[in-house]
Amino acid sequence: MKLTNPGVVPVYTVSGPSTARPLPEWLARRRKRSAKYEPEELNNFELLQNFDFEEASNCVRVSDDGNWIMSSGTYKPQFHVHNTQELSLSFARHTKSENTTFIMLSQDYTKSVHLQSDRSIEFHTPMGCHYEVRLPRFGRDLAYLRQSTEVLIPSVGLSADGSGMGEVFRLDLERGQFLRPWQVDVGEDEAGAGLQGGINVGAVNVAAVAESTHGLCAFGTTLGTVEFYDPRSRNRVAVLGGQEGEVTALDYSRDGLSLALGTGTGIVQVFDLRNPRPLMKKDQGMGLPIKNIIHLTTPTEEKKLLTADKRIIKLWDEQTGDLWTSIEPTVEINHVAHVPDSGMLLTANEGKQMHSFFIPNLGLAPRWCHFLDNMVHEMENEKRVDTYDNYKFLTIPELKQLSLAHLVGKTNLLRPYMHGYFVHSKLYDQARLIANPYVWEEERAKRVKEKVEKARESRIRGVKKVKVNQKLVDKIVDRSDKKKIAAGVLDDSRFGKLFEDEEFKIDEMSREFRYLNPSTQVSGQVSVQHVNDDSSVTSNSDDENDPESEVENKKKKKKSKDDVVMQVSSSKVAGGKAKDTAFGQRAPKTGRVTKVRTDVVGEQKVTFVPESKKKQAEPEAAPTRRRDDGRRSASTNTFRRL
Repeated sequence: MKLTNPGVVPVYTVSGPSTARPLPEWLARRRKRSAKYEPEELNNFELLQNFDFEEASNCVRVSDDGNWIMSSGTYKPQFHVHNTQELSLSFARHTKSENTTFIMLSQDYTKSVHLQSDRSIEFHTPMGCHYEVRLPRFGRDLAYLRQSTEVLIPSVGLSADGSGMGEVFRLDLERGQFLRPWQVDVGEDEAGAGLQGGINVGAVNVAAVAESTHGLCAFGTTLGTVEFYDPRSRNRVAVLGGQEGEVTALDYSRDGLSLALGTGTGIVQVFDLRNPRPLMKKDQGMGLPIKNIIHLTTPTEEKKLLTADKRIIKLWDEQTGDLWTSIEPTVEINHVAHVPDSGMLLTANEGKQMHSFFIPNLGLAPRWCHFLDNMVHEMENEKRVDTYDNYKFLTIPELKQLSLAHLVGKTNLLRPYMHGYFVHSKLYDQARLIANPYVWEEERAKRVKEKVEKARESRIRGVKKVKVNQKLVDKIVDRSDKKKIAAGVLDDSRFGKLFEDEEFKIDEMSREFRYLNPSTQVSGQVSVQHVNDDSSVTSNSDDENDPESEVENKKKKKKSKDDVVMQVSSSKVAGGKAKDTAFGQRAPKTGRVTKVRTDVVGEQKVTFVPESKKKQAEPEAAPTRRRDDGRRSASTNTFRRL
């Protein structure tokens, strides 16, 4: 037992093959013995004994009482009956020809009708084949009217009376004879065709009966129409047409008011019998004929609709039309059955083993395998660790770049995880090569470059060189030399990409770097200094004679000539040397400035009033003498006099 769909609605595979191609028996037995005590195989068990066929299975059904499971398969043609109370095979019985489908007439397995591929119908009881009867033409499906004990067999071809209509054979089990068949329009046949009809002759594909409600019978045809017959009047009462492709599946809801139908093109529609317009229309996505449609109900009374073709099983929310969950086995599906009042699904498929799936959100486990609920609870509490060695993680934009977005939800090569998907490595390589034909040459050049750089790093060097963040390496080396501490960061494999990958390069021009390292001088940094010609002329003499300003001027003179200094000055000043001063040193002028009026029109004329030269520096005040100088201190504290 393993979790196959870990989505919002989890799906557990209880039994069934994990590969599409079965292994030889001797190899399967050997692997089973060798993997008996492996941790991954501890949760695997055999739900039903011999729940398989030698080649493939055609149909599977569960009795109304839930105690028996009957399935048919090949080769050789046979059917099996399993007892759910014993979880084992009750008996197996071989037949003359391959089984097409079957139904159980009683609440258990004791009475069943089997439609065979050789135009015969067999009635089976616990003792064996009770009776066999031949049909005029090949049958497609079986339905049972419990009120009148009639078996309905939709058939292929046109009736022999020349009416040009298809037929639904009616076999009365109480009388033991065929009744007058119901005629259904299936189109015309080729001229001169025999009783069985031509190659492209029409047929009545499927039948459905609303047993628990009004008992109305519905028949789907190859023309894409659905014809409704009332068994009380034995006449046709309505026709629903205009479907895309032939109708291949039908199913009534529990209340009998809605009918779901599936077509040969993979379209599923839900109709209200009182309205010819569909309430819901969904595409299965595979373009294959719909095999089964089943109306389901969850423990919270939510209505779900199960649709299945030979590739995938999908469960839809009948109210909103949203996809609820999906199951995609590794083999082709032939038939799907639901265990009543539970969350278990059984499938008849092309593989040797038959599948059984358990959906906890759909219902509890059947009473004959109630231990599945405890196993699911334990598996939910376990921490799952999935390893994807052969997969590459891609986000949705990257999938669109590689033109792989159309595969989402249609193949198991894309596995959803968090905000993206795991894509199989082979598919990723092929898609990348198609999107960029020169990717191989680029990858080769990149690997050659890596090898050359690796060879260069192996040479003996005095200073350690790296591809990225060389300043950080120099800083670490300097600190290790001063503090006599080995620079373990450089040799640690956890920080290898910090000095090799370009994505880890430190951006020294970013705002965050400047906030964290305000004193770091960045190479190529441009300092902008604004120069005001007014301040050069009207500068205060006190600021010029200030010793702090002199120290700053000396530092400015010591700057190297390579430093890039950008000066902004006014272009209106003609001649004269502009003085470079900082904004903080430009003291505002005190006093009132006289404005000179001008009579110039068009452009403004600016004049500057020169001030006197540097004023004489004021003499420094003599330091005051302390009163206790020269006196003897009574304290023994020597540091007090310092």
